[in-house]
Amino acid sequence: MAAIPRDGRVFVAGHAGLVGSAVVERLQEDGFGTILTATRSELDLRDQAAVNRWFAAERPEYVFLVAGTVGGIMANSTRPAEFLYDNMLIHGTVVEASKQVDVRKLLYLGSSCIYPRHAQQPITEDQLLTGPLEPTNEAYALAKITGIKLCEAYRAQYGCNFISAMPTNLYGPGDNFDPVGGHLVPMLMRRFHEAKEAGEPKVEVWGTGSPRRELLHVSDLADACLFLMDHYEGPGFVNVGTGEDIAIRDLAEMLRDIVHPGAELVFDTTKPDGMPRKVLDVSKLHDIGWRHRTGLQEGLLETYRWFVEQDPASVRGLSISAP
Repeated sequence: MAAIPRDGRVFVAGHAGLVGSAVVERLQEDGFGTILTATRSELDLRDQAAVNRWFAAERPEYVFLVAGTVGGIMANSTRPAEFLYDNMLIHGTVVEASKQVDVRKLLYLGSSCIYPRHAQQPITEDQLLTGPLEPTNEAYALAKITGIKLCEAYRAQYGCNFISAMPTNLYGPGDNFDPVGGHLVPMLMRRFHEAKEAGEPKVEVWGTGSPRRELLHVSDLADACLFLMDHYEGPGFVNVGTGEDIAIRDLAEMLRDIVHPGAELVFDTTKPDGMPRKVLDVSKLHDIGWRHRTGLQEGLLETYRWFVEQDPASVRGLSISAP
């Protein structure tokens, strides 16, 4: 199996997002010369005719399909129609257009929320569709499952070289730091940061703190995406993660010690916990030859430094602790 040529025409769908920007950076580091991108104003990925025209004009040879409407537990719970509609369209248009112009290889990026709420832990790839989904992100999960099955169907019917990868929970520079609608790490990080700025001694954490989550730095995911494009062509999707998890309470304490040492954690048990535990079995990926490199403490420190550097005026006098 040959690595994708560094002089090939590569399209990163969703280049401005957390994952897409990391993928573009990783491709640039590896010497790719032609990296195609399109902003939302330039190309609405929900519009099949527009996507077909763009693909016909630009003729990408390789596609990283990492675009989508994403958010944390609250966004998933309150915007299910948007999460389902947008993501199903985005996945469908890009996959179909890729087939029409004979894209040589496509990587579709799903999400670990595709698995049943009560999946056996660690979660193996064969547990897909073996039980009910987690209700708080069911719409998003259904869209992602559809994306996986779409790639499998295009492989079976048309012989397309379309592969899928399922990443675990992500964090890193470029994330959405909305204190309500963001993902776990940036949401908590922002809350600790704002509490420190305001001199507040307490920080609220949603849920009981008992659920356990696996966390992967986005730069590691970008590296895994390129690795799979170079080294994997199987019909089944591949879990991407660390294979390690941490209780949300322990994560909150780790973030507290980095951002706002001494703050008291207050757990709001009226808010949902989500799945009790979610950690992926990554033995398939390890067998192919890839492992993550960024430790959690290191990754959280880097992410917070990035967050602080975005708006120096708003964080005047802020210091970063490294326990």
